[in-house]
Amino acid sequence: MEQKLKRYYQLKQKQKEIEQELSELRSGIMDHCREHGLSELEAGGYKAKLVLQERKEYDDNKLYEALPDPGVWRMLSKPDSSKIASLIKLRVISEEKIKDTFSVKSVTLLQVDKK
Repeated sequence: MEQKLKRYYQLKQKQKEIEQELSELRSGIMDHCREHGLSELEAGGYKAKLVLQERKEYDDNKLYEALPDPGVWRMLSKPDSSKIASLIKLRVISEEKIKDTFSVKSVTLLQVDKK
């Protein structure tokens, strides 16, 4: 079991290093393309292409106003545990009022650290 824990820890450390290097390389390639006004780049046997993608980020309040039908809103929204906990803490809603609205699920997480 010690070997598995050790190997898991080593791989997680390697994963962090790889993700950091990927991020640095990505930034460097994108900076180079921007500086030279390129959307595509070829070097050696490799080709890079920058693709502009649009993603919609909705404003909850504006969306709620646009969709006043509670049935539609319920289909679009999803409970957020941290937001609900904050509302309870701020006493906007009470724990008593929502006591029957959730179930408790046990989840096992694995965290391995070096001694």
